Amino acid sequence: MDSFLIDIKNIKNVNDAINKLKSITQVDLSIDKALHFCIKAHKNQFRKSGEPYAVHPILVATITAYFADDKNMIISALLHDVVEDTIVCLNDIQEQFGEDITHIVGGLTKISSQALTFRKMLEASIGDVRVLIVKLCDRVHNMLTLEALNNIKQKKISEETLKIYAPIAHRLGISIIKNTLEDLAFYYLYPQEYQEIDNYIKNYQQKIQLNFNHFVSQTKDNLQKIGYINNIKISSRIKHYYSIYLKMQRKGISIDEVLDLQAIRIIVDNELDCYKILGVIHTNYKPLIARFKDYIAIPKENGYKTIHTTVFYDSKIYEVQIRTFDMHNIAQYGVAAHWKYKNEYDISKDINLDWLNTLKSNSDDAEEFYNDAKQDLYSEDIVVYSPKGDTFTLPRGATAYDFAYKIHTDLGNRAILSTINKIKKPLLTQLKSGDVVSIEIGKYQIPRCSWIDIVMTSKAKKSIKHLCSQRLNIIDELTGRNIVNTIFSRFDNTIANQIDIHQFKKIPYSLDYVKNMKKVIEKQIRKNSLLNRMKVQNLKFKTYILENVEINSNFAINTLQFDHCCHPKFGDDIVAFKENKTAIIHHKLCDNAYKKIKENTPMLFCQWIKDKFYTYKMVISLPNTRGEIARLLTHLASYEATILFIEYGKDKYAQNQYCAIDFEINNKNQDEVRKIIEQKAKVIEFYGALDAYKLK
Repeated sequence: MDSFLIDIKNIKNVNDAINKLKSITQVDLSIDKALHFCIKAHKNQFRKSGEPYAVHPILVATITAYFADDKNMIISALLHDVVEDTIVCLNDIQEQFGEDITHIVGGLTKISSQALTFRKMLEASIGDVRVLIVKLCDRVHNMLTLEALNNIKQKKISEETLKIYAPIAHRLGISIIKNTLEDLAFYYLYPQEYQEIDNYIKNYQQKIQLNFNHFVSQTKDNLQKIGYINNIKISSRIKHYYSIYLKMQRKGISIDEVLDLQAIRIIVDNELDCYKILGVIHTNYKPLIARFKDYIAIPKENGYKTIHTTVFYDSKIYEVQIRTFDMHNIAQYGVAAHWKYKNEYDISKDINLDWLNTLKSNSDDAEEFYNDAKQDLYSEDIVVYSPKGDTFTLPRGATAYDFAYKIHTDLGNRAILSTINKIKKPLLTQLKSGDVVSIEIGKYQIPRCSWIDIVMTSKAKKSIKHLCSQRLNIIDELTGRNIVNTIFSRFDNTIANQIDIHQFKKIPYSLDYVKNMKKVIEKQIRKNSLLNRMKVQNLKFKTYILENVEINSNFAINTLQFDHCCHPKFGDDIVAFKENKTAIIHHKLCDNAYKKIKENTPMLFCQWIKDKFYTYKMVISLPNTRGEIARLLTHLASYEATILFIEYGKDKYAQNQYCAIDFEINNKNQDEVRKIIEQKAKVIEFYGALDAYKLK
């Protein structure tokens, strides 16, 4: 952790906090006014740790001054909690400190729910990223002092930090904050894994450093031979703990196999020197070409520019990073460098903030917005190319189908095949950094509803959902028509053609609506003739319970079959086709079912029997050994659980895999069900489906 933040963590009283603020920035009259306003507003308020509450906003202002020495941001940091936690209102802030500070404070003030607060903050940040910078500084201090809270709150706040705020810091290019937030969240979420890495670093650091010093010394000698003496800075860095953990999980390796555990960083005056230094490094050491990355030629979206290369020296492997002093400032402080260095860096030129606009949602559903943001705010990313050389940033694990939607919604909707590095590949092929990708399209839009849980980006998920929603409307209308025609098939198998198609949408969802529709049609039929009246009297509805499905029909139904083409599982939306006395069950969005529905195949009303089943969601950790997932599923089956959804870890080399499972079971006692799971797996998250949003 940065030494400055270690000092911040240890400050517990107002006077020390004020002195620290004054050591970082010049406290002029306006900042001093805000400082006293803050202390007075929070008088007699205390944090969970027992310290005066005013210590928190003062230290948030100090952190803000350290990363972005801007007066209005510092004042806003001092005032960021007064509207939420005291009798002060935004009008008071407006009157005392002006519109600009009121805008920032307003964007930081919590409202009724977490999701609404988050959306308000993001919307306030569009066009004014200062709101996010202050919020990140606030989150840093909250994480530094998290030990005062109970374990449940520690984990909840840490999870949110890892999923939301560390990725925001990454997108803004503020690596110090990103790394700090990740490591602090890692400490609370995975204490055992954190401790293992910490023990290794402490036990072997001296040995590692000794070997590394030889490499640094040799490199300095090589550079001095060609004249690089005074206008160069050489330092080393140890990979931060959470990054080490991710690398171990992704590669399935132990910590002593992490090649870039420690890196040498060479900082020079200009860009051309970076490439000259690279030449010296590759001339004197044998490089691993596969690990070479030139982020100067192709910068990351967050403004990160550095050459990364990995070389052999003395039978060991070392990473070398080469950048200019300006690149180093951007890498450390990101978008905040604009204010820290007094407008020396142009945000629009150095850092891409378009992602803020992409998070803007027209939806009124704050929870949907919050979840979409979590989906698109990722810390680990890849860069891929179009055939023309345009670059696109995607989350690690993204597919060619995600790439298609990244370019344009219509391209994704009509995509049929991808070409990756001139080789034709399926659309669900996972992409790697450096891939050159193109997409082939067909004439028509293709709903791929089962892919919604495979793609990574919210745009792909939303587009698939929208396309499938359109398909679902058609299916519901045609299914309703076919059910009605089947009911009256002895009389007239086209009776439904006389009714407006839009009236049939509710039929697949409501048995009462089916029965009411039946009565209306019967009444019309009776008016025509006595013979028709007699036929209608025989259209008696019966309920058939077959396995976990209820079938309602005026025909005798003896057996039930689940079609093999779509493997519908308990809880899926389903449709039933009548074949003699058998009900054939398909997934509602099955392509084969869609063809049968359009062909007016006889259909039956069907629904799952759900009265005795309870839905649970969980995330578990399993050893990456053969048969682990099978043993768990067999264990669940022995308790008559039905799997609704499963997503297993996608990295076959990881030591442990994370597995998300939704399932139903005839047991409403969550503690009992959790204990059943814990017999076979380490539980990371576990809750009933109805409680899912309560955890947010």
